[in-house]
Amino acid sequence: MESQAVGLAEAIGGDVRALRVAARAPWRWLPGDLWPFPLAAAAGPDVLAPPWPDLVITCGRQAAPFGAAIRRITRGATRAVHVQNPRMSFAAFDAVVAPEHDGVSGPNVLTHRLALHRITPASLAAAREAWAPRFASLKRPLVAVLVGAPGDGRVEHAVRLAEGLARLDAALVVTPSRRTPPEVTAALRDRLPGAWVWDGTGENPYRGMLACADAIVATEDSVSMVSEALAAGVPVFAARFGLRSGRLAAFLDGLAADGILRRFDGTLPLWDNPPRDETPRLAAEVRRRLGWD
Repeated sequence: MESQAVGLAEAIGGDVRALRVAARAPWRWLPGDLWPFPLAAAAGPDVLAPPWPDLVITCGRQAAPFGAAIRRITRGATRAVHVQNPRMSFAAFDAVVAPEHDGVSGPNVLTHRLALHRITPASLAAAREAWAPRFASLKRPLVAVLVGAPGDGRVEHAVRLAEGLARLDAALVVTPSRRTPPEVTAALRDRLPGAWVWDGTGENPYRGMLACADAIVATEDSVSMVSEALAAGVPVFAARFGLRSGRLAAFLDGLAADGILRRFDGTLPLWDNPPRDETPRLAAEVRRRLGWD
């Protein structure tokens, strides 16, 4: 969520500060329209207090009432944009930026297919300069493997993924995410002895992998991870990983039907896959609607 909100903010421009604020009980269980004093419901770890910014961008249901409240108490001096479905009145925001699979619409709703993120051509160029020398000794093609968490928590999905990856005539660089269970990472490392697997220490290689890869295999459990991979401009493959979300499955099936990605089946057919990123378009439209052009 933070990546999506900060990615949109950075694309809009200006000084950006990211805050993490949770909601106290019982408010976190109730729709935002029912919170009588939203700012009093904030539970940290960061603090919401003046001076208020020109724009507040919130993401996720629990954060929505905070942005709406700041817009209200400043009488519109602070503009408010919410990312994803706020689960409260859309009129409380200047704009709602929601993925198509949320199924929402309205006069101030901007929809998108791919997730917002912070991967830009400039950040990829910087990462390529930093990481290309470190990967220079590896054979080509270089395949970046982005691993999330199995939808049902079963390690067997990591075993099957490793079996498919092992069939490739390619160099493998693998990074787990914060959500990846240790036993999943261990299963991949044990079954891919020739792969470079990040151990979680030192500089995060994620952007370097996106920037240097000839192809990317991403597990199917994250819209954000798949969307960031598609910004790299190389073939992207979605690997089955115990997916349980019908909406996420429909998202991936739609991309596959349009030739934007392919399901990973243990082969590596390469094709021309230009970079895809909707964040700049959405940022420009938010600026236009706020009168900041």
